Amino acid sequence: MQRKPMQASKGFQIVTHWLQQQQLHPFPFQEQTWLAILSGESGLVNAPTGCGKTYSVFLGALMQFINEHPADWAKQKNNGLQLLWITPLRALAKDIGRAMQEVIESLGMQWKVAIRNGDTSTADRARQKKQMPEILIITPESLQLLLTQKNYPNYFSSLKILAVDEWHELLGSKRGVQTELAVSRLVNCSESLQVWGISATIGNLEEAREVLLSPLKKPGITIQASIHKPLEIHTIIPNEIDSYPWAGHLGIKLAHTLIPIIENSNTTLIFINTRGMSETWYQTLLTLAPSLAGAIALHHGSIEQELRLWVEEALHTQKLKAVVCTASLDLGVDFRPVDTVIQVGSPKGIARFLQRAGRSGHRPGEISKIYFLPTHSLELVEAAALKTAVTERAIESKDPLVLCFDVLLQYLCTLACGEGFDPKKIHAEIKSTYCFADMQEDEWQEILKQITTGGQALQVYDEFRKVEIENGIYKINSRKIAMRHRMHIGTIVSDAMLKVKFLSGGYVGVIEEYFISKLEPGDVFTLAGKNLELIMIKDMNVLVKKSTAKKSLIPSWLGGRMSLTANLGEVLRRTFSKALQPNAGIEMDSLHHLFSIQKNLSHIPQPNELLIEQIESKDGYHLLVYPFEGRQVHEALSAILAFRISRIQPMSFSISMNDYGFELLSDTPIPVDDSNVYELLSDNNLLTDIQQSVNNTEMAKRKFRDIAVIGGLIFQGMPGEKTKARHLQSSASLLFKVFEEYDPGNLLLKQAYNEVLTQQMDEVRLRLALQRIAKSKILLTYPDKLTPLSFPIVVDGLNRNNLSSERLEDRVKKMQQQLS
Repeated sequence: MQRKPMQASKGFQIVTHWLQQQQLHPFPFQEQTWLAILSGESGLVNAPTGCGKTYSVFLGALMQFINEHPADWAKQKNNGLQLLWITPLRALAKDIGRAMQEVIESLGMQWKVAIRNGDTSTADRARQKKQMPEILIITPESLQLLLTQKNYPNYFSSLKILAVDEWHELLGSKRGVQTELAVSRLVNCSESLQVWGISATIGNLEEAREVLLSPLKKPGITIQASIHKPLEIHTIIPNEIDSYPWAGHLGIKLAHTLIPIIENSNTTLIFINTRGMSETWYQTLLTLAPSLAGAIALHHGSIEQELRLWVEEALHTQKLKAVVCTASLDLGVDFRPVDTVIQVGSPKGIARFLQRAGRSGHRPGEISKIYFLPTHSLELVEAAALKTAVTERAIESKDPLVLCFDVLLQYLCTLACGEGFDPKKIHAEIKSTYCFADMQEDEWQEILKQITTGGQALQVYDEFRKVEIENGIYKINSRKIAMRHRMHIGTIVSDAMLKVKFLSGGYVGVIEEYFISKLEPGDVFTLAGKNLELIMIKDMNVLVKKSTAKKSLIPSWLGGRMSLTANLGEVLRRTFSKALQPNAGIEMDSLHHLFSIQKNLSHIPQPNELLIEQIESKDGYHLLVYPFEGRQVHEALSAILAFRISRIQPMSFSISMNDYGFELLSDTPIPVDDSNVYELLSDNNLLTDIQQSVNNTEMAKRKFRDIAVIGGLIFQGMPGEKTKARHLQSSASLLFKVFEEYDPGNLLLKQAYNEVLTQQMDEVRLRLALQRIAKSKILLTYPDKLTPLSFPIVVDGLNRNNLSSERLEDRVKKMQQQLS
């Protein structure tokens, strides 16, 4: 019924006529979105990568403007901000801006498109302040910075549409909470703001929409594209498969198999899970194919910005044949020449795998092609599981965060830097967000006390009295406090980063302090594909010179170990049950020999079973448990099991784990058998046991450091003079002690303990895993030697608790020979 008025509208006719000229035909989901925008609706658009999600909202905004100015839409200039586009990655901004500018110019409109993020020059920012462009592409952090300006409501008074791109990426993070709070403010700065989320793969679409649109107090609509994006998954099968695999050793051995794939493709993206390994892969591929010099590049978050931008530009213009990258190129960057993606090692999640696959064939109708290269034999089972998961569309959900008081403290100081705020009005806005809907009145009052007096424990210190009250308005009047606050807006807290520079001048990138603090002058490490010799550390800069050394250290960055998602774990358990079945697929068939050994020595677990192996070796007594729940859950579960066993009989363990299972190793027999195993793995008294089994206070202290930095209780130092990580930690520990002693009910203290449970220990998933185990059949086996499933976990333990002077690789080879 409503299609006719839309098709009759001038905006629709002009834009669709332009699309026809470009030989582009809109998808039904794009037309649905345009109709909704022209009807004044808000909502969430969900479509596969590379199917025109950006056009669905952006072109709708153009149609709306043309309809409002039918006579002179092409002449209208300096119209104020019309479309605010929030993007989680800087790398996306340039690409989106370029695409929008092309459309505007070819339509003959006078609109301007600008970008505002950490890389925007001071001159450009000043220009934007003077005259806002019609479209501003911005990161969540830069949007918060805009809210510290004195007259910021004027910037947003003309705003019609707020679009949040890649919302699935922000949801469930503190940057997502930051975005929620910004939406709640902007909704009240503009007369009739429409809010649109744009999302690719996510399991809880309706909830994602509800979280984003919560401040609007109306449900909005979800528009889903019914587009089948063809996907080809090719698994690289090694010629020889170890019966006793160990983590990571296989990948580099197979590097030569990538060369023909790269040569036969237009452009290839090679995704590596960690920055350290991406450096290794880049060097390896260059060594194997020197002809790729100049045609292969490296891209990750620690490489300096100029080089990253050059790589992105070179991808567009087809100057590069291959790029080795990390999650830094995961999201919607439209690199059209990319026709092949290679995933090295487990992607750990279904949504991430689909997201990366969608980087290739980034146009409607084109085939996305992804190769999976295993880094050890058992990852072939994951390849088979991923194929099943993709056909079942078993995509992960993202749980929204609630009551992040550190982000709220930062946000209130942000508003106090600018116009100031009326607590009654702002309280109502904050309560309209999903994150703070359940905030209690006493919690709100405590937050206000914290920013004005420092709260119960810190009121004697002037530096915590940031906000003053003038005629009922809360404001920051001190220029010093306001400047410090602006410098530290953001919720991403990583270890202190040091700049890496050549002694002769020139910037290479950044590196974490904890890695560089272990090196001595003269040591050689690799960054941005270059071998660098450390000369000295001076004024937070790492000074280096180029090195010709053949061997170098590969930097390790914290957070390098992702964990298997619950969805992939569930599919993986089902996939294992197909082992030794005829025609179970190329991956499972290639592992026939390995599975035969596993079956003969022990057992192949079925989906409704939990396998536990008890093995005695010269290293001691091994207890191996295989829940297939991911490293994070196994870390918590192994600590709880060790704690419960030591209550039966005092003993000490060394613990190691991977995504499939975990090991408790002791020098005395471990008292686990049919009589007590169900009780040891029950979810009774789980919270109490978690708190007693891990150093809960120590973990909460680490969490509190991040919370205190985000909440503005700890100053991180001026640019170029950042406080060292260990100094930050000692400041945080001091505050932690003060709160524990004088203000035990402190909101930030409670939040730290809560985040340990919900994020680090993943208590909900841990409880669900134990409830599943309680309904499963627990099988105890007693193999007379290590099994293929146990081998990688035992090796991981050797690697981390290495007491031998023997090289790990030599020791593993010896173990493999003995087992064979």
